Amino acid sequence: MLRPHRRTMALGLFLGLIASAAGLATPMVTKWVLDSFSGGVDLVTPIAVLAALVVAGSVITLWQSILLGTLAERIVLDARTSIIRRYFRARVLDLQARATGELVTRVTADTGLLHQASSSIIGLINAGIGLIGTLVLMAVLDLTLLACTLGAVAVVGVLMFLLLPRIGQAQTAAQASVGNLGANLEGALRAIRTVKASRAEGRQGDQIVGNAQDAARHSIRAARVAAAVWTIAWSGINLAVILILAVGAWRASEGLLEVSSLVAFLLYVFQLMGPIGELTQNLTALQAGIAASGRINELESIALEPSSPGSAEAAVPAGSTEAIVPAGSAQTTGPASEDDGPVLALQGVTARYGPDTSPVLHGLDLEIPRRGHTAIVGPSGAGKTTLFSLLLRFLEPEEGRILLDGRPYTEWSHREVRGRLAYVEQETPVVPGTVGDNVRFTHPDATDAEVREVLRSVRLDELEPALHATDVSGGQRQRIALARALLRTPEVLLLDEATAQVDGLTEAAVQACIQEHARRGAVVTIAHRLSTVLDADRIVVVEDGQIRAQGTHPELYESDDLYRSLVEALRIQPFLEKQNLRTSDLDRLTEIQPTMPSV
Repeated sequence: MLRPHRRTMALGLFLGLIASAAGLATPMVTKWVLDSFSGGVDLVTPIAVLAALVVAGSVITLWQSILLGTLAERIVLDARTSIIRRYFRARVLDLQARATGELVTRVTADTGLLHQASSSIIGLINAGIGLIGTLVLMAVLDLTLLACTLGAVAVVGVLMFLLLPRIGQAQTAAQASVGNLGANLEGALRAIRTVKASRAEGRQGDQIVGNAQDAARHSIRAARVAAAVWTIAWSGINLAVILILAVGAWRASEGLLEVSSLVAFLLYVFQLMGPIGELTQNLTALQAGIAASGRINELESIALEPSSPGSAEAAVPAGSTEAIVPAGSAQTTGPASEDDGPVLALQGVTARYGPDTSPVLHGLDLEIPRRGHTAIVGPSGAGKTTLFSLLLRFLEPEEGRILLDGRPYTEWSHREVRGRLAYVEQETPVVPGTVGDNVRFTHPDATDAEVREVLRSVRLDELEPALHATDVSGGQRQRIALARALLRTPEVLLLDEATAQVDGLTEAAVQACIQEHARRGAVVTIAHRLSTVLDADRIVVVEDGQIRAQGTHPELYESDDLYRSLVEALRIQPFLEKQNLRTSDLDRLTEIQPTMPSV
């Protein structure tokens, strides 16, 4: 983290050395003043030199402080920028394996500890050189007094060496507790309705307060150790001053040491407080910084999404009918037609979520036609969501291959693949901002007219694009997500239970919108509510990671036991038979809706 700022650090070190030199010269000039006074010599010159040293040292120290303070902020910014960019380049599954609150803590709290630690290395060098310089000049003045000083410094150094590692351990534990605090608090606030409805406010509050108490306990431990280190350093120097004053007075009375030399030596002893205190503070800051950087470096284990060899970075806009060809390919592209084959195909695909887990999909073969509605149904855990993760490249197949426009996914970049797809996830989260911001999220350059038109298509005429997205209901959020996916007509629309939170009339209207899109492009739906896919062109039944059966609703109801049990469990087919309704009659609800009385 410091390496890119080597030049700034070198300048800060140089300024620190000059300031240290000015400080080291001050006691010697003081001795010069005292010697001049006893000899009856004019004091103007030595006093002027002493004043110049003080002013120069102050100016240089100010310059260094501003320089290192700016450097510290830039290092924190660099660390935060690096982490944030890594998050958004990471594989989705690797990122979701960690608690969201903990990931946020790495960006906020952990990087903040780098502020003081970033200048601690320069401070350590300056303090070390200042300490050595002070001891050398003490040796020039009197070796006996130097021996007394070195004894005190040695005792202080040994105690600091024994105590400082405990600061780093306490800081690491405190940062881990803060990470747990952020993760648990974020999860509880996200589920605040459930927490209150379950009367669990006290339990959740106690758990999160416990995390805060753990962080405080470890931080207090670190503060106590730091205070002990500082107290030892201060007390050691004060005891050294008393010892030196006693020994120096005796040597001066015996004529073995000049009074001016004793005064200068005492000034150097007092100056030792500066380097030793600076060493103590910088070592403490460095321990905290090392602990923070260790936690930050743990993020290196989050795998990044690789770029396909030779693929372009820019994605084709959703809705484009031109295939993207990687750089260096001789293949030409043109508008896709129905004769070009399926838009997506999975061939012998096996997938699992980790090397130690069982496969979720086993040798799956599936083709998605360029137009029409394909529904994926099956019991929970059958592999439906895994199928979407593969199509969106959130997960890579272990065996087999996936083709887009007849070319393997490995010849496309992630951006290119996702540029051809639009996805509505089951949770339908909204991004920070207004309704318009959410609809434009994939296409920021979309006009207000386009936004209003797509909102109208999903029956959200009542929402103003300027309305904040957090002020809408669950069903409205789901339709906003669908509007975002439908904006500018994507080639392939992936829907993961996209109408789970809407009422029946709105569901019928949304289904009509989806059917309209299916006439122009491909729609793939994961459905648990089978009423939403009865009119699909093809229904694919998945069980235990394999395709069990394919066909239309009437065909599967007659031929497949699992599909029949899924339908009858929801009492769909008996209702249709009792009311003598055909599946296609669901479309008529869209036409009836404007004339029906409001409820």
